[in-house]
Amino acid sequence: MKKFSIVYLFWGLVFIVLPLFLILAHALSSNTNLADFSFTLDNFARFFEPLYVKILITSIILAAVSTLFCLVIGYPVAYIISKMSEKVRNNLILVFIIPMWMNFLLRTYAWLTLLGNNGLINKFIGIFGLGPWDLMYNSKAIMIGMVYNFLPFMVLPIYTVLLKMDQKLIEAAKDLGANDFKVFVKVIFPLSLPGIYTGITMVFIPAISTFVVPNLLGGNNFYLIGNLIEKQFTFTGDWGFGSAISMVLIVIMFLILVIPKLFNKKIKTGEMQGGLM
Repeated sequence: MKKFSIVYLFWGLVFIVLPLFLILAHALSSNTNLADFSFTLDNFARFFEPLYVKILITSIILAAVSTLFCLVIGYPVAYIISKMSEKVRNNLILVFIIPMWMNFLLRTYAWLTLLGNNGLINKFIGIFGLGPWDLMYNSKAIMIGMVYNFLPFMVLPIYTVLLKMDQKLIEAAKDLGANDFKVFVKVIFPLSLPGIYTGITMVFIPAISTFVVPNLLGGNNFYLIGNLIEKQFTFTGDWGFGSAISMVLIVIMFLILVIPKLFNKKIKTGEMQGGLM
């Protein structure tokens, strides 16, 4: 057991702690070469200029809206699948998993042929004398791409929680006179909140940091925080500024993970105190 613990510790240090330390070092240095490290906070100060703050806010809004769409679509889908027979639900879950076997870039490229002015969607609605709709290079295209790519990350955790739910609790609620709606509101939905929280986290974090979807489907009309980071490392060569943006994004993601847990802990503590009184 000790040998395995040492291996895990070494793995964590090399592949988690060390990369984060290097990113922080670049963010706090005025030189790209860390051998000539020179401490500065200019990279962080530069990020809080109005232009970059606007990009961050736009990224958060688009990621939040995409996450909301994933939740609205994903929860009913996960709920319906969980109520089906084992063979059927396994096949349906496989339908969500199979596209994830394909490269993320290729999945996003496929939407170019669907959303374009001469794409399949516009050709289809053209049969009815409608369109063409402006579906490409705007926020709608970005959200469609995000929802398509990240929807499985919402469905799978919610489905897992619903599938493992104790059916005796549902039966007990029905025995006490609750109808299907009350059973869902009072029992099923509260018990599925851990899956919802996991799904929101798994969708929002990649959505706010992605740069492939905005690049391909947003064109030059939308420049999100992921694109900004990517350009600093691949185009401008400003690793310090790119690292500073990455650290700010890491802090935001950390707060997204921690704050709800602290809030839930406070609620549970308050309920326990209320019960004792």
